[in-house]
Amino acid sequence: MNVHFANAPDDLVTWLASTPGFMQRASHAIATAEGTWLIDPVDHPDVRARLAEMPAVVGVLQLLDRHNRDCASLAAHYGVPLHVTPTGPIDGAPFEVITVKAARHWRESALWWPGHACLVVAEVLGTAPYFRVPGQRVGVHPMARISPPRMLRGYAASALLMGHGDPVHDAAAGAMADAAIAHARTSSPRWALSLVTGSVRRHDRRDADRLT
Repeated sequence: MNVHFANAPDDLVTWLASTPGFMQRASHAIATAEGTWLIDPVDHPDVRARLAEMPAVVGVLQLLDRHNRDCASLAAHYGVPLHVTPTGPIDGAPFEVITVKAARHWRESALWWPGHACLVVAEVLGTAPYFRVPGQRVGVHPMARISPPRMLRGYAASALLMGHGDPVHDAAAGAMADAAIAHARTSSPRWALSLVTGSVRRHDRRDADRLT
């Protein structure tokens, strides 16, 4: 497995694991005044080298019950607490915790960092192709389209970090999330068709070609 780092500010680091490729598993390291927080991290030597350039790691956050990834081993390696799907304030962290899902088989929390207009979402939103319809940068998880995460609407985010796919660093990031949530149900037929036809991947390739 390899990782590659997304284009992002130095204090909002995102890396994506190469396997399984279609999932585009994304992990994050957020540098705050207190230190660096790892979010749903996948471990790799390149990741540890990058973390060595950042403030000391002070905690690991697992925001989705099934995102075990390397959360526990990295928390042990750095000798810091592991917070699994927190539901209230996190000691020493500047984040507000948002409960996204509290079902028996799906427990998920999100983070809002007001000082940086940064919203961190583990699963219900993503930028991987299987989340999106053509023309969207942000989409809703396939299993959340029936009951979209309305509690995540209204955040004026300029940074949107997700558990699958590249982050969005754009003044309109919050508006993109709002639109994806608002249209999750009505866009489902187009989303299903795009899975069959591969139109989202083709659209992404055309955009990439235009940039090269």
